[in-house]
Amino acid sequence: MTNNTQPQAISIDKENISGLKFPDTDVLKSNDDIKMRAIHLERALKLGNLEHNKIKIIFEDTEGRKQVDTTVWGVTDKRVILKQGVVIPIHRILEVKV
Repeated sequence: MTNNTQPQAISIDKENISGLKFPDTDVLKSNDDIKMRAIHLERALKLGNLEHNKIKIIFEDTEGRKQVDTTVWGVTDKRVILKQGVVIPIHRILEVKV
C-alpha cells in the first residue's frame, strides 16, 4: 500500500519566522487554489481582528513545510502580517485552517 499523504509540517513559533528564507515561486499551482487561499486569508484576517481567534498557517520555506498557530493582523497583496510585525509571503502559504 502506498502512502500518498503530504509531508508533515514542523510547528514553529511565530518569533522564529523572521529568520526563515522564502523562495520566489508560488507553492500553489492551480488558479483555483490560489483564489481559495486568498478567501481563507481574508476570513482569517476578520477572525483575528474581530475575535482574536488563532488560526493555523501551513507554509514552506527553503527547508520544508512549517506550520504556525497565530492571529492574523493584516493581509497585503504580497504578505500576511502577524503580531510583532512578523510576515509570511502569501505565495509560500499552502493552507490556512480557520
